[in-house]
Amino acid sequence: MAKGRKVRHNTKIGLAPGSLFFTGDRKMDKPEIELIIFNETEFQEQRYDSISEALEVVHNSDKICWLNIDGLHETSIIEHLVIEEKVHKLTGEDILSIGQRPKLDEYDHYIHLVANMFMVSEDDIESEQISILIFDKLLISFQEKSGDVFEHVRKRLRESSGQIRKREADYLGYALIDSIVDQYFVILEHYGSQIEDLEEELLDKPTESILGKLHAVRRKALHMRRAVYPMREVVNQFEKSDSSLVDQETKLFVRDLYDHTIQVIETVEVFRDSVSGLLDLYMNTVSNRMNNVMKVLTIVSTIFIPLTFIAGIYGMNFTNMPELEYKYGYLIVMLLMLVISIGMIIFFKKKKWL
Repeated sequence: MAKGRKVRHNTKIGLAPGSLFFTGDRKMDKPEIELIIFNETEFQEQRYDSISEALEVVHNSDKICWLNIDGLHETSIIEHLVIEEKVHKLTGEDILSIGQRPKLDEYDHYIHLVANMFMVSEDDIESEQISILIFDKLLISFQEKSGDVFEHVRKRLRESSGQIRKREADYLGYALIDSIVDQYFVILEHYGSQIEDLEEELLDKPTESILGKLHAVRRKALHMRRAVYPMREVVNQFEKSDSSLVDQETKLFVRDLYDHTIQVIETVEVFRDSVSGLLDLYMNTVSNRMNNVMKVLTIVSTIFIPLTFIAGIYGMNFTNMPELEYKYGYLIVMLLMLVISIGMIIFFKKKKWL
């Protein structure tokens, strides 16, 4: 994942509430503005160089409009939207404040949604904050960079498949959130494969490197858990919204989406418990290996204790030790040591210590 994002909240210290200040990292050279206009019979897709041109087209259209903005480093775009669409400054501040907790805020003429989007990139997981504004016939989405999980939604719009072209902006908002939640299942499948591979490696031949891998997967699972849990609240608020912008029939689809978020949360919890179990298994395996080593060393030491005792006695330099004069004294002592060693080994095996 999920590389740690450095969110520069400290640079906002002292600024007034509602100040439009971008707290993230610049990820694009130039913002990209895409506008999709559609109804049941018509569809248009166009890119614009300036937000004013795109908004002019939106204001002159009586169809449903989806305005998508990739790249948030140019705060002038957000400032223009705040003024033209009468968006509250706190909403503008939240859009530019990267690292927001997923949430839903309702205003008089629009709904503001914040979510975390996860994507698989080069065998790693990347997360990105998505902000969505739902108006009467307009939906505006904000992303940190180009590339998202909404291509299936665009495809349905282009091909007029399903009911998306027949409905309003609230259903489009549901479709975008549904795509984000569906992507969670892809990410969970990715995590599941990693956990299975780690489990096989752990049971086959645990090494010190696996501990770092386990901690990395655990950290990723916790990061996703922090994103998914608030998402449940967002979807629940969306379903129970009293806003006139959300149609009752759309709420039926949102209710089903709520069930999906619960399923994601349950799966995340299972994975977290699985990783914790693997960590415990690793520690127990290492402990057992250490116990086996200590057991062998203890047995070897125990066998050598009487041998050391005998060698210590005959190592004393007393002149009146009769055994020192025996012709076969050395051989007798060595045989005695051998018999003691064999006897102790047989005793240990009978006790099942070996």
